[in-house]
Amino acid sequence: MTVYFIGAGPGDPELITVKGQRLIRSCPVIIYAGSLVPAAVLEGHRAEQVVNSAELHLEQIVELIKTAHANGQDVARVHSGDPSLYGAIGEQIRYLRELDIPFEIIPGVTATAACAALLGAELTLPDVSQSVILTRYADKTAMPAGEELGSLAQHGATMAIHLGVNHLEKILAQLLPHYGADCPIAVIHRATWPDQDWVVGTLADIAQKVQAKGFRRTALILVGRVLGSDHFSESSLYRAGHAHLYRP
Repeated sequence: MTVYFIGAGPGDPELITVKGQRLIRSCPVIIYAGSLVPAAVLEGHRAEQVVNSAELHLEQIVELIKTAHANGQDVARVHSGDPSLYGAIGEQIRYLRELDIPFEIIPGVTATAACAALLGAELTLPDVSQSVILTRYADKTAMPAGEELGSLAQHGATMAIHLGVNHLEKILAQLLPHYGADCPIAVIHRATWPDQDWVVGTLADIAQKVQAKGFRRTALILVGRVLGSDHFSESSLYRAGHAHLYRP
């Protein structure tokens, strides 16, 4: 028996991995995050038990897994995006290790990757930014020392900010001194879902654009010069005259 933490991707049911889809269709028990995972992801399943974890607390989820373990049943524990990023799987894994229940993590397409694809953007451009910071806004859960937005913004790297659209004004105040008012920023609402929407602007005008759209939740903030730059060097990989293992 194994618990499979499966990344269902950002919303589009076709953006789940082949392995994740196969496990959903074969596991006799499915526990899925129904508030963020569309029902279409579960199509084709033959599970004996399907439970929406949005209605449960942690201990109830663990009890379901313990029962499945006692019955020798594999569990598809389905999370949105990639379960290793803000998936709250660490606390579940801690219980599984204490109970000696085997588990495996199946990666998924992240919201950040989906948003970059929607914008037609590469998040790492030569001479512009070669780093991507994935972070969140500190609300109910505090950020560790040194991980405040203002501290991370000092790097000037491309930044993806989760769980922050309701605090956009406070976020902008921390970004402005480091990125500048003219820095491009995008706010993407429910990327890859049928009702996806987004706005692109600068740190100076994005708040008004987001307010006009009415985005309140399930939105990702992307900020960085990569979103508005056509001035960057070509990569060495495809440059004529640059030799490597496959092109002597």
